[in-house]
Amino acid sequence: MDLAARAEELRREIERHNYLYHVLNQPEISDSEYDALFRELVRIEEEHPELRTPDSPTQRVGAPPVEGFPSHRHLEPMLSLDNAFGEGEFRAFDERVRRGLGTDEPIEYFVELKLDGASISLTYRDGVLEAAATRGDGTTGERITENARTVRGIPLRMRVGWPGVVEVRGEVVMLKSVFEQLNRERAERGEQVFANPRNAAAGGLRQLDSRQTAARKLNFFAYGLGAAESVPVDRQSALMALLREAGFAVREESRLCRGVDEAWQAIEAVRLQRPNLPFGIDGAVVKVDRFDLRERLGATSHGPRWAIAVKFPAEQAFTRLLRVSAQVGRTGAITPVAELEPVQVGGVTVSRATLHNWEDVWRKDVREGDIVIVQRAGDVIPEVVGPVLDKREGDPPKPQEPTSCPECGGPVGRNPGEVALRCLNPACPAKALAKLVHFCSRNAMDIEGLGEKQIRRFLELGLLTDLPSIYRLADRRQELLALERMGEQSTANLLEAIERSKTRTLDRFLFGLGIRHVGERGAKDLARHFRTLEALRHADYEALMAVPDVGPRTASEIEAFFEDEENRAMVDELLSLGVSPAQVDEPRGDALAGQTIVFTGKLERFTREEAEEAVRRLGGKAAGSVSRTTTLVVAGPGAGSKLQKAQELGVRVVTEDEFLAMLPEGAL
Repeated sequence: MDLAARAEELRREIERHNYLYHVLNQPEISDSEYDALFRELVRIEEEHPELRTPDSPTQRVGAPPVEGFPSHRHLEPMLSLDNAFGEGEFRAFDERVRRGLGTDEPIEYFVELKLDGASISLTYRDGVLEAAATRGDGTTGERITENARTVRGIPLRMRVGWPGVVEVRGEVVMLKSVFEQLNRERAERGEQVFANPRNAAAGGLRQLDSRQTAARKLNFFAYGLGAAESVPVDRQSALMALLREAGFAVREESRLCRGVDEAWQAIEAVRLQRPNLPFGIDGAVVKVDRFDLRERLGATSHGPRWAIAVKFPAEQAFTRLLRVSAQVGRTGAITPVAELEPVQVGGVTVSRATLHNWEDVWRKDVREGDIVIVQRAGDVIPEVVGPVLDKREGDPPKPQEPTSCPECGGPVGRNPGEVALRCLNPACPAKALAKLVHFCSRNAMDIEGLGEKQIRRFLELGLLTDLPSIYRLADRRQELLALERMGEQSTANLLEAIERSKTRTLDRFLFGLGIRHVGERGAKDLARHFRTLEALRHADYEALMAVPDVGPRTASEIEAFFEDEENRAMVDELLSLGVSPAQVDEPRGDALAGQTIVFTGKLERFTREEAEEAVRRLGGKAAGSVSRTTTLVVAGPGAGSKLQKAQELGVRVVTEDEFLAMLPEGAL
């Protein structure tokens, strides 16, 4: 295909996706796939200007409004922003800005979240909301005033006097928690689930009945102005403060930066915040702060020269579900797993994703062969959001849960009140593998050289059977030496690592045992409270309930674990083989006595584990979430929802340096 034909094909395809996205709210491809098409067309037109046409999607934004709502012509066009993918392209933007201004001095930039929702424009006359409109094609949108009145964060009357007409621009988003509940309800009714909160928010704004919009529980966050008869400030940072004062919701994560290096640090902080925010973002927006400099830089027909959107890897993608398999975990839970055609999500290649449990599979109506929506946020395990029903071919059968364990063929069943299907065979090899992998993991006994691949190999050879068999490997040294890739040095290193693990602290040992509902933090609480394994294993329900943050379910699981005859025998055998969990250090001071401290964001001066251990040594408590009992929050770059919660509750917030200043010398 020649370049002219390819450019024409790209224009048609991009326009079709614009219509699906902006008009019908039914996208067929992910953001990253759309960006790839758009960038290919931009490259062709830049290299061959004669192929550029007046109606090319590179020359305008969005799509025309649909019928059903009155048209609204924006007083000032809602232009889109150019995109930067990575640090190099962002630095090139900074060079263009400084070149356009004829200066080598650092530019002051205002860095904001790039909210992943629906952009709207609010028109106020003398401080009173007169009209609200969608973006549409950037020049003309749809008037949705009654719907906008139901959205949180939009004042019907400004709290400050603002004479004349002004257009306030911002983004309407749906919180993740609201989105999850909405999709659960839609799946239960057999309706197509929304791919993401952005689509749900855009669809909510276009409801003909504003009561339906109100039911979507949407939020608005302001990010700037369109036309304005008067602007009483001269820069973006001051404008955002003024909008907040006027009654608009404004995100507090924004940051004023001097120069490109500081701005890039702020962008990285936004990227780290992304998984913890209560709504979706797909990047950061960087704007020249001063309005007079913006005037000098001007704009192209596509967007302003003084702003750019730095895009992050897409957290969602579309791909085909090849099959639904079953995976057995260390507690025997049989979890459905989606085997997928490999797809890039969140910067990594994903070929497997969780389906949580069999009831979730049926509720979402996911079937083999479907095109499905895959999501991966931060370091969270990839999950299948749901199928794209319009692309389903025929009527494939619904996946059925196993009637026997897929690994050992043993019986399966459910505990009362649980949705998880479990293998009931205590000798199931898959359960043994998962237990061994967990026990040897870095945050448990930390046995270097015993990863999943090696453990699986040793299980197949009969060298490992259960947890105590790890500590009998020293007696089978000659058998290890005879194995491929297990020479003298490798064997010595492995056996030394096993020997070192015998004196890991009690909290690591407890976590490694894999007691249900006992995570790392819970294990630390138990170890500090009981001090010794002997005291803990003989504690009754009432004694366990006396441990801070241990609830009824966890207490019952711990009591049941140590009452089980096989578990008692297993622990006794570990002790007889030389495992001797060390006591957790007693507090060495009371500098933080009575304090409950939460760490959030990226810590640059110390690790989270080091900081939490220092808090415990000094008599304080390190917590994982902010509540009314929290006395202090230490916030590093990228602090998100925990920082927001602390501010809402009036909890004191300090920086890393301020926290270090509170500690005795040498404490951290």
